Amino acid sequence: MSFQGFAAGLAATFTLLSSTSAFAVTEISWWHAMTGANSEVVETLSKEFNESQSDYKVVPVFKGTYPETLNAGIAAFRAKQPPHIMQVFDVGTGVMMAAEGAVKPVAEILSMGGTAFDKSQYLPGIAAYYSKPDGTMLSFPYNSSSPILYFNKDIFEKAGLDVNNPPKTWPEVWEAAKKIKTSGAAPCGYTSTWLTWIHTENFAAWNDLQYGTMENGLAGTDVELTVNSPVFVKHFQELADLAKDGTFKYGGRTSEAKQIFLAGECGIFTESSGGLGDIVKSGMNYGIGQLPYDPEAPNAPQNTIPGGASLWVFAGKSDEEYKGVAAFFTFLSQTSIQARLHQVSGYLPVTLAAYEETKKSGFYEKNPGRETPITQMLGKEPTANSKGVRLVNLPQVRDIENEEYEKMLAGDQTAQQALDNIVSRGNAAIQQAIGN
Repeated sequence: MSFQGFAAGLAATFTLLSSTSAFAVTEISWWHAMTGANSEVVETLSKEFNESQSDYKVVPVFKGTYPETLNAGIAAFRAKQPPHIMQVFDVGTGVMMAAEGAVKPVAEILSMGGTAFDKSQYLPGIAAYYSKPDGTMLSFPYNSSSPILYFNKDIFEKAGLDVNNPPKTWPEVWEAAKKIKTSGAAPCGYTSTWLTWIHTENFAAWNDLQYGTMENGLAGTDVELTVNSPVFVKHFQELADLAKDGTFKYGGRTSEAKQIFLAGECGIFTESSGGLGDIVKSGMNYGIGQLPYDPEAPNAPQNTIPGGASLWVFAGKSDEEYKGVAAFFTFLSQTSIQARLHQVSGYLPVTLAAYEETKKSGFYEKNPGRETPITQMLGKEPTANSKGVRLVNLPQVRDIENEEYEKMLAGDQTAQQALDNIVSRGNAAIQQAIGN
C-alpha cells in the first residue's frame, strides 16, 4: 500500500470511528428483584429514561428474589463482572455497608454527573436508614415501603365485620380472623408475608420495643438480640395457636402469602405497602388499615421502619458509565416521577416534594388509606428502638428466625422456645460474622 493509500485508509477508518463514537450509547445494567406490577414499573421507567436522551441506555435485568439478587451481585463482584446498579433490599444494607471498596456512595456518583446531592429533599427516616453514621448517603432510595394491613371487603361483609372500621390492634385482628373462619366467609382469617420484617423488626419498632442492643445495630456491630422478651413471646404464641385450626395460614418466608390473599382464601393480610399494585390489578374490593399494634406496649403505636430496597452502585466502572448512572438517578429523582411511582406502586414517595405534590393533587382524598404507610412512619420522632435494624449478617439472622418460626408453626416447639433459639443462634452468628 502506498503512503497515500495508507493515509486515505486511515482517514476513512478515523471517520468511521468518529461516526461510531458520535452515536455510541453507554449501557448501564440494572439488576433488580421486582415481579408482577412492580416489574412493569421498572421496565416503564427504563424505557422512559432511554427515550429521554441518547447517550445512555439502562438495561434492566430481573435476577430473582431479593436474597437471590443480592447473592448474584456478590458472586458477580467476586468474578469482577458486577452490574452498574443493583437493587438491594433493606436487609442487605448492612452487608453492602461492610463491603468497603466494592461500592461507590450515591452522593459521589451524582457529583460526577454534575448534580449536587441534597439529602434534605428526601423523607428523613429513609435518608437516615441508607446513610453511614457520619451522614454520608450510600445508596439511592428507590422503593421504600412500610407494612400495612389489607382486608377483603367482600369477605368482611359476609362475616358481619365493619368495612369502615378495620382492626387496629393484634387482639382485634385475632378476633376478626376467628369470625371470618367460623362464619364460613373464607377458609382462613389471616395471613401475612415476611414474619421477620413485619412480625419481628416492625413489631419491635411499632411497639417501641428493643430488637437488639446497640440501637438494633445502628450504633455498632456487636449486637445482642433481645426478641425473646415477654411481649414478643405472647404475640408469637397467639399466632401459633391460631395456626393450629387454620385461622392463621402461613404462606412462606417472603411474599408468598400474597397469592393466598389474592385467591380469596384469607380475609385479612399484612404486607408491604409496595404490594398494592398486584392487589389493585386483581380487581379485589379491598380496604387498607394501619399496621396493628399491641395495646399492652406502653408507647405503641410508635413508628414503623422502612422496608423495600435501594439502588447501590458498584465500584470499578468508567467515569462515562458513572455519568450515565448519575443521569438515571437524576431522572428518577424528578418530582413527577416519584409522585407517579408512589401512586402507581404503593411504595412511599421518597422525596418530600413528591409527597407534597401528591397531597395537593387530592390523591389521598380520592384513595382512602393510601397515606397510611407514610403517616405510620413519620408520625413520631424515632426512638432508639424504632430507627431500624442493621446487622452485618441480617439475611443470615432472618434465615435463623424463619427456621425457628416454621418449627413453632408446625407445632414442634413453643413460641418461648423458638424465640430463645433465635436469640442464642442469632447471637452466635453475629459474633462469628464480626470476627469474635
